[in-house]
Amino acid sequence: MKIFECGNCSHPLYFENESCEKCGHLSGYFGDNFMMLTFDPTTSNLIADRDGNTFKYCENKGFGVCNWLIPAANENHFCNACELNRTIPDLSDNENFPKWQKLEVAKHRLVYQLERLKLPIPSKETNDSEGLCFDFISKGRRDKIMTGHANGVITILLSEADSVHREQMRKQLSEPYRTLIGHFRHEVGHYFWDRLVATNQSVLNDFRNLFGDERADYGDSLKSYYQTGAPQNWQDNFISQYATSHPWEDWAETWAHYLHIMDMSETSYFFGMSVNPLLNDKSLSGSIAFDPYEIKEFGSIFNDWMPLSFAINSLNRSMGIPDAYPFVVSPSVVRKMTFIHQLLF
Repeated sequence: MKIFECGNCSHPLYFENESCEKCGHLSGYFGDNFMMLTFDPTTSNLIADRDGNTFKYCENKGFGVCNWLIPAANENHFCNACELNRTIPDLSDNENFPKWQKLEVAKHRLVYQLERLKLPIPSKETNDSEGLCFDFISKGRRDKIMTGHANGVITILLSEADSVHREQMRKQLSEPYRTLIGHFRHEVGHYFWDRLVATNQSVLNDFRNLFGDERADYGDSLKSYYQTGAPQNWQDNFISQYATSHPWEDWAETWAHYLHIMDMSETSYFFGMSVNPLLNDKSLSGSIAFDPYEIKEFGSIFNDWMPLSFAINSLNRSMGIPDAYPFVVSPSVVRKMTFIHQLLF
């Protein structure tokens, strides 16, 4: 994600900031120009410091789960991210509220990235056949509801916002990584397979050449995966063990990791990050000197991102914490990511 700054004093702002920690001006994100705008807190209206335009906050600002802005003259009450919510947790349960906050942080970051990729994300409320919506649900003991996607409805279990539960599930499923943003990116990958691949026979043929034939029975494939696990040498062709279960899951896993790499690359670019290790082998030297959302060649993005990810993992290990990106990206997976990038650019 890009770096944001206060329009009044130029102090750095995080994407989730509701005010500037230095000057106290109110702040909010405006998606039309991918900027954080700031406002004098002593005035009754939200008049932007930068351009004098007037705004209002998304209605979910009142719950402390959104800081996105809407032009004051706009009749909408919810921002582009919050209008995608179909079901939110029961807020009469005090334990649900902090979990919902965490889900909204991840979802807003997802929507930011999808908009940077110029992907259409219509709300299912206004476009039932092609729209997208989110159900954030608390699962009861007898419920069979699971995190997943079906026909544009992305369901995220509230329990995934519980770090202890999430770690238990990660260990149970032998996953190297399990995060909220990872869930969102994976599930929205299924949605965009329907939008970008299934509807275009030429693209579908290319997909099958890379990922396999999705017409293989999905239920049987998952059952086989959970019974026998991933094949030997799975890392040669897949980004994760779960990706081996079915071509749809391979796509969704690869899509999620493509979004990981694009987001990390954008952040690196705006921070001016580069690495030049004190090694004779210069393969670990790299610099993101470009905005990845403006580059058509994915190979350039990947080749400069890879050394930076190695450096970030090394810094994490210096602190005794897990790798930020604990995955091996094989040439076969890079080809799959390149396919995704070419679809979008």
